[in-house]
Amino acid sequence: MNFLSFNEMSTINSDLVRSFHKGLLYLTLAVLGLMSNDAFAHAIAQGDKGYIQEITGTNIPAFMYLGAKHMVTGYDHILFLLGVIFFLYKMKHIALYVSLFAFGHSSTMLLGVYFNIGINSYIIDAIIGLSVVYKAMDNLGAFQRWFGVQPNTKVATLLFGFCHGFGLSSKIIEYDISPDGLIPNLLAFNIGVELGQLLALGTILIVMGFWRRHSNFAKQAYSANVVMMSLGFMLIGYQLTGYVIAQ
Repeated sequence: MNFLSFNEMSTINSDLVRSFHKGLLYLTLAVLGLMSNDAFAHAIAQGDKGYIQEITGTNIPAFMYLGAKHMVTGYDHILFLLGVIFFLYKMKHIALYVSLFAFGHSSTMLLGVYFNIGINSYIIDAIIGLSVVYKAMDNLGAFQRWFGVQPNTKVATLLFGFCHGFGLSSKIIEYDISPDGLIPNLLAFNIGVELGQLLALGTILIVMGFWRRHSNFAKQAYSANVVMMSLGFMLIGYQLTGYVIAQ
């Protein structure tokens, strides 16, 4: 697993820092704007919620669509996925880490809904925000520099995959899906999630492929991971604030 070296980090000049601060301000304002609606809560849209509650029996296409839509519009899942593959260049490594993540969130999503294991949505979303912070710090090499240790990235990806899965299951449980056709509908939803993940991954890889050819990739990668970490902290703060207010 590659991460930025100290020399690469030290090459960031004052102009780049000023540009980064300006970019971070714009990103912060944009994300704060999302806080005013349901998008930042990353819940299933109200129209989809009503549709889910009305479905009885097996409806494979509908749940596949909902699963794909939920993943593609799930900014927290996408941020973590971006962090995971940020410094992966070989397809076999990308396939391994994405598979670990997919296994993690698929298993806990299915088991969580089937056994009705609900976790407070604010708490689980805060943990998902923590996964984004962790991955950004890992990409920056912060654990080695600050603590002298390097977490096992494969184990961490799997464990956070479990957390992302509980995030999905907690939201599905809230909508009280009909038990009629529950298992095939859940499997269809999960297939949709994986299709959405592949679509998001393909887009990320195309963008990253062009970006890595840029001569300033190392400098920009540092800024991008700091922004990613900041967004993760924002997500944690927003969800914990929501949890306190809801009590």
